[in-house]
Amino acid sequence: MTMRRNNNPIRFYPIALMLLATTTMVHAQLPTESERGSGGDIVNYSQIHGPVIGRDGMVASQSAPATQVGVEILRQGGNAVDATVAVAFAEAVTLPRAGNIGGGGYMVIHMAAKDGQPAKTITINYYGTAPRATTPTLLTGPDKKYDRSKSMSFLSVSVPGTVAGMWEAHRLHGSMPWKKLLEPAIRLAEKGYRLSDGEAEATAGRKEVMMKDPGAAKAFFKPDGSAYKPGDLFKQPDLAWSLKQVAARGRDGFYTGPLAQKMVQGIRAGGGIVDEQDLRDFKVEVLEPIWSTYRGNKIAFMPPTASGATLAELLNLVEYFPMKDYGWGSSNSLHILSEAMKVSGSDRRLIGGLPDWKTPAKGIASKAYAAERVKLISPAKSLTGETLPDGNPYPHESIDTTHYSVADKYGNAVSNTYTLTASYGAHVVPPGTGVLLNNSMGNFNWGREPGREANWPSPGKRLGSTITPLIVFRNDKPWLVTGSPGGGYIISAMAQILVNVIDHGLNIAEAAERPRIHQSDADSPLELEEGFPPEMALLLQAKGHKTRLSDTMGSTQSIMVEGEKFLGAADTRRPDALALGVN
Repeated sequence: MTMRRNNNPIRFYPIALMLLATTTMVHAQLPTESERGSGGDIVNYSQIHGPVIGRDGMVASQSAPATQVGVEILRQGGNAVDATVAVAFAEAVTLPRAGNIGGGGYMVIHMAAKDGQPAKTITINYYGTAPRATTPTLLTGPDKKYDRSKSMSFLSVSVPGTVAGMWEAHRLHGSMPWKKLLEPAIRLAEKGYRLSDGEAEATAGRKEVMMKDPGAAKAFFKPDGSAYKPGDLFKQPDLAWSLKQVAARGRDGFYTGPLAQKMVQGIRAGGGIVDEQDLRDFKVEVLEPIWSTYRGNKIAFMPPTASGATLAELLNLVEYFPMKDYGWGSSNSLHILSEAMKVSGSDRRLIGGLPDWKTPAKGIASKAYAAERVKLISPAKSLTGETLPDGNPYPHESIDTTHYSVADKYGNAVSNTYTLTASYGAHVVPPGTGVLLNNSMGNFNWGREPGREANWPSPGKRLGSTITPLIVFRNDKPWLVTGSPGGGYIISAMAQILVNVIDHGLNIAEAAERPRIHQSDADSPLELEEGFPPEMALLLQAKGHKTRLSDTMGSTQSIMVEGEKFLGAADTRRPDALALGVN
């Protein structure tokens, strides 16, 4: 059935016909390229959502107050790295379930050519490391398997890396005084800010666990033990003190001196194993990105222990299929994404941390390896664990987290994802510090499963994560800066953002809001967010998939640079997110 609007056809497809239609029949009636528009279009009547626009820069983060802090730094003439540092410390105050100084993360930085220096893209791995006293049975139970009851305790705390990561980024490429970048966070902690509904409800929901730790109870609940309510003024005087130590002494203000002593005292008193030498010895890794392409678009991926190589492999596999012709949200499109997630996910077993494991990252991310692995994917049939063999990339060698993206008027861009691992991390705070600590030690494979040696625990080993911030380039300049929280959903969410923009021509806001799918291992159900038609499950089941409805997947915070415009999109899957342009 066809109707017309403004002399353009509007087509409606009865569900029965959709189920019977072949791919070719449906494709023949898709909008033309001119009707659909491109990802950079502002006025595009085929898409529901539109991006925020900035002229001199953009910040997109999961915390509105932190976004405002970053924008103010850009307005003062700071660059993208300056704003990144300021946002990180602000989110430690305003987004305590994920923003942090007691966790770790990953950062991709691009600095434009300046004063005769060429443009440069680097990555900083500041994810946590295992303390020196780590043993193979630290977090195991009597059955020698991972004991989840130990995850919400000081025992699960890795050596935090956030302060060291921000310090290194600023040391290399910051332009404003370090102390000035922490002033907004200190002010928010000291004078307080009004709690949003989302933050108040999130913290109240953790009351039972957090009240077990005296430091966390003091930091996040009222003296009578009741929870703060939406609209309450929330102050964090202990955290303000800790931030002042970092503002005055930089990296050393966290890893040595009074703050380090208080943290270690609290950790050890609570049964943890991090000591002062662990803090002193912590180092970040400054590395070259893993470079790859998707449909000719150059991409800087985060190297291990992040999962950039896995995402690169996933996209290399998808690249073999005509996703644009399949159309967004078609059963063919979703099937190929699912199969590519299975194959790339199986190879993620090889991603681990130094010093006792070297990941074949370039092999995993190589086009040649994808050419071998894509042979496993059938457009008509779903893979299972029995039909998905492990691959060998070596010959080709050459849920609560937060992400934010920053781009400035100078041509610089930063994609940063950091985390406490679980929402609110270990739910513990060393008394007198206000510093909520991570529970990242749970990321190791404590069961020491054969074939998963890359992620076996050992002293000093860098922990791994599904986190994968990235920057996409066009004409050697940042075009798309994006990343996402979401634990196991991160890689699939990131793949779909790129496919939505590059293959389907969606603007960045529309790309962020479309429903997503996720596939973990080959024998797990294919998860679908709400928003796909109910009949889609039947179409996918016909190809051999088991399906189930899922909660939301990730929360991408993205910036697209089109000419002189910065187009921002804050994913609405998490409350309080904000993209704000500098004008």
